[in-house]
Amino acid sequence: MTLSGDYSALEWFKSSYSSNDGPQCVEVATARCTVHVRDSKDLAGPQLGFTSAAWADFVPYASGS
Repeated sequence: MTLSGDYSALEWFKSSYSSNDGPQCVEVATARCTVHVRDSKDLAGPQLGFTSAAWADFVPYASGS
């Protein structure tokens, strides 16, 4: 999904399982119709945007559920 618009007001969060020392952390922010994901080490870098339905399908797959 291509992101357009101003997403500076998004509230980002990281899993409680992540530590600040880990090299492989992502942050997630939710908006009305999308879920945004970014690398916690590159806050100004690219973001992935998922529809709510795509995110709901992705999470169980990624967690092995």
